[in-house]
Amino acid sequence: MPQVHESGLPDQGVLAGQLADLLSAPRATLPAKLFYDQLGSSLFTAITHLDEYYLSRAEAEIVALHGAEIARHAGQGNTLMDLGAGDCMKASRLFDLFRPVAYVAVDISAEHLRSSLECLQRQFPALPMTGVCTDFAEAFRLPPGVVQGPCTGLYLGSSIGNFPPEQAVRLLGEMRQVMANGCLLLGADLIKDVSVLERAYDDALGVTAAFNLNILRHVNRILGADFDTADFSHRAVFNAAESRIEMHLCARRAVDVSWTGAGGGHRHFAQDETIHTENSCKYTRESLGDLLQQAGFASVRFWTDHTDRFALALASV
Repeated sequence: MPQVHESGLPDQGVLAGQLADLLSAPRATLPAKLFYDQLGSSLFTAITHLDEYYLSRAEAEIVALHGAEIARHAGQGNTLMDLGAGDCMKASRLFDLFRPVAYVAVDISAEHLRSSLECLQRQFPALPMTGVCTDFAEAFRLPPGVVQGPCTGLYLGSSIGNFPPEQAVRLLGEMRQVMANGCLLLGADLIKDVSVLERAYDDALGVTAAFNLNILRHVNRILGADFDTADFSHRAVFNAAESRIEMHLCARRAVDVSWTGAGGGHRHFAQDETIHTENSCKYTRESLGDLLQQAGFASVRFWTDHTDRFALALASV
């Protein structure tokens, strides 16, 4: 079975301290990386199949229409490195196009990564596979020897949008350093009608709401907190000034939350006070190209779906 390395994960005590500080701030926030425990990763996979979540369908359309051209520019026979791999299914659908000599899946959820890779290895028994469980939001580092030779990086979906521009430039620059003589295929959501954007993050079935609320269960485990998910509701709004969707958890009523970790503490939430849990930045071709150029990539090619909802950018090192 594929080996899974754990690299650069924060110490749980340090993470608990960080969460206590974030919850105690005048405007409470939580890091989006906490979405992706085992349940959260499964919920996100479900989100990608929702009617409102056009992003996955638009990205799949681009691959169907332009996949051969993308692979021709990217090159075949490289190591394929899948960043934020999730269930690994997106990358596996590109194996015939890219014909990788090895597959490296990088994700923050170790349990989900192991089960996904074990399933994928049974489908492709001849392809060498490795997993790396790491928090690359903090710093993108891989264990020595995991990537050998030219590398094609995949950062699909719209995860780059979770980072503010300065952090996105830093992360992309660190990725570029790993991809010697290679390239990065980056997915990014484009600016469009606000109602379409907001529905994509607030679906009728409430799957995204469950995904957002599950972060509180994760915080309870790490921090020894007593959040009750029934006390909060999901909210998704478009911040036009920052060109991003914001996800929040809104207190349904006045509530007090306490925790035993990190020396203990508590926080009072007034009714309608929110915890900011995620940003998802939206781009134009120009702003996305600027981001990649600031990160040091030499050239960028773009492909979009037929309605210009979503873009795949191939950036050369």
